[in-house]
Amino acid sequence: MGIDDEREKHAREKAIDDWLPITSARNAKWWYSAFHNVTAMVGAGVLSLPYAMAGLGWVLGVVILVLSWIITLYTLWQMVEMHEMVPGKRFDRYHELGQYAFGEKLGLWIVVPQQLIVEVGVDIAYMITGGKSLQKFHNIVCPDCKPIRTTCFIMIFASVHFVLSHLPNFNSISGVSFAAALMSLTYSTIAWTASAHKGVQSDVQYSYKASSTPEKVFTFLSALGDVAFAYAGHNVVLEIQATIPSTPEKPSKRAMWKGVIFAYIVLALCYFPVALIGYSMFGNSVADNILITLEKPRWLIAAANMFVVIHVIGNYQIYAMPVFDMLETLLVKKLKFAPSLKLRLITRTLYVAFTMFIGMLIPFFGSLLGFLGGLVFAPTTYFLPCIMWLAVYKPRRFSLSWFANWICVILGLALMILAPIGALRQIILSAKTYKLFS
Repeated sequence: MGIDDEREKHAREKAIDDWLPITSARNAKWWYSAFHNVTAMVGAGVLSLPYAMAGLGWVLGVVILVLSWIITLYTLWQMVEMHEMVPGKRFDRYHELGQYAFGEKLGLWIVVPQQLIVEVGVDIAYMITGGKSLQKFHNIVCPDCKPIRTTCFIMIFASVHFVLSHLPNFNSISGVSFAAALMSLTYSTIAWTASAHKGVQSDVQYSYKASSTPEKVFTFLSALGDVAFAYAGHNVVLEIQATIPSTPEKPSKRAMWKGVIFAYIVLALCYFPVALIGYSMFGNSVADNILITLEKPRWLIAAANMFVVIHVIGNYQIYAMPVFDMLETLLVKKLKFAPSLKLRLITRTLYVAFTMFIGMLIPFFGSLLGFLGGLVFAPTTYFLPCIMWLAVYKPRRFSLSWFANWICVILGLALMILAPIGALRQIILSAKTYKLFS
């Protein structure tokens, strides 16, 4: 009887895993991981990198951009390696790896709150970005039309997700993700080529725009947060790797790493030309969105804004899928709801409605995300994988691995402490003119 009960329990758990979004399909190819990672990493934040450069300056700006690229590639490699470090077991979710490294309860409390803030926060930010990009497209195409409030465009953008969010898993959104990855490369290329075509402006200046020392410091810290926000793909990397098949002869890390390398090459092709050419052409007069500075040719900037909309549709879905997995796991495994289409329909519709409502409610959410981003983006991307690596592998003290990990931890901690300060100041300034549903 005991054996039968055990078999029944195992069969029930397998049925649930086959239903949950992260573990329901393990037949992805390496190129799936490539464009999922491109979509997750290359956000619309790339368009604010020239503005971040204006706050950082040439030398520090280039150093921080390159250093962030190297550190985040290294910590991403660590996560790919740790996915199957225990023979016969796969850590399909970020919190599962955290639980193995820090213990069942502590690991859960360390990882899940941070991961949720990142993923839900990014989805809300992309609700706003998608709505505003639609609004910009409308205003460029029809400059004489009656102005329409941003909240209306956010609702139009959200309507797409009320449909797409019911696709069951990562593999089912691979087409959306591919289109999003392609769009990110396209609008980034438009941004830097149009900037190069305009040439260096006659009145260009590269000195700090802020006049007082405190203002320079706050602008610098805010720019650090912008860079940290640009590298946020680690929060979904294990969940993406979980979709790749794995055998002892051909572990998933081979295909995943191939996809990651491809994604990071695309990342470099998007980030560095936009940041460096944009800042080089316009200096400290560049707007927080390079497309606003460009203005002309109108048709090209309108197209670029529509490409941003398509890209953030894919972005939203990539970051929403792990949240759907957490919610559905809680409902089915803890609260004992039966897995069903109805449960999924209600859960995901409510989530999309929630992110839409918050996006419409808080017009300065970007600054709020910069504040939260400094606190949670930096840990989950820059140094939490290093701490897990140190806890699990215990490299010999003063070895190359030991030094590399501790340097990443120290730099990541500095970013976590400093970046939110600039964003907090911006929140305080924005709150003075705050209006609900503006």
